[in-house]
Amino acid sequence: MDDISNAIILLVRVGAVARFVYCLVRLTAAEEQAAQYKKRARNTVIFYIIAESIWQIKDLILYYYS
Repeated sequence: MDDISNAIILLVRVGAVARFVYCLVRLTAAEEQAAQYKKRARNTVIFYIIAESIWQIKDLILYYYS
């Protein structure tokens, strides 16, 4: 179970970084859609912060009750 959890965390991290880099690359290439890609990059960062927070809260709860 712990291995699956670590794999999911790794996938979320890699996916968020890849999405952020993609948005930055598209931001430089598509000037007419710059606002859209800025918003997507910001949403990716917010998603990453929330996802990491969820995993940290899960670890705290498991540590507290174990």
